[in-house]
Amino acid sequence: MDKAARLGEIIAVHAGREGPLLPILHDVQRAFGCVSAQAQQVIAKALGLSRAEVYGVVSFYHDFTQTPDPRPCVELCRAEACQARGVEALVSAAQTAAGDRVKLATVYCLGLCSVGPTARVGDTLHARLDAARLAALVEALEAKAGARLLLAMMPA
Repeated sequence: MDKAARLGEIIAVHAGREGPLLPILHDVQRAFGCVSAQAQQVIAKALGLSRAEVYGVVSFYHDFTQTPDPRPCVELCRAEACQARGVEALVSAAQTAAGDRVKLATVYCLGLCSVGPTARVGDTLHARLDAARLAALVEALEAKAGARLLLAMMPA
């Protein structure tokens, strides 16, 4: 299925809902790795919004990017509860483990305040992290991404 057809399918799933813009943007981000300017234009037209309105939402929320980033992403909670549970001491170790191969993103509250520090990879939450567990999470994600890259490069 080409991108235009997939985008149309995503829009159709949410078009009848009240307030469909955010669910559409989340699905587009998940499907394509970004919400491109072209996708924003198509979404705006389908919802009867201006391109500026769609762009405003895309640029406001950190969940959306306008260009794809092929690196896997670890979202590390750095809200007050996780700070109180020691997340700041883990940041430098996580950055070292991630290097340029894994994106380390800051988020504020994953809703697991009592079991922090916490991180999210995709839809999977990880709690009670220490430096070793966070580094292992980053390294496992890097290894998984490397294996996918190797498979993609292999001839069919």
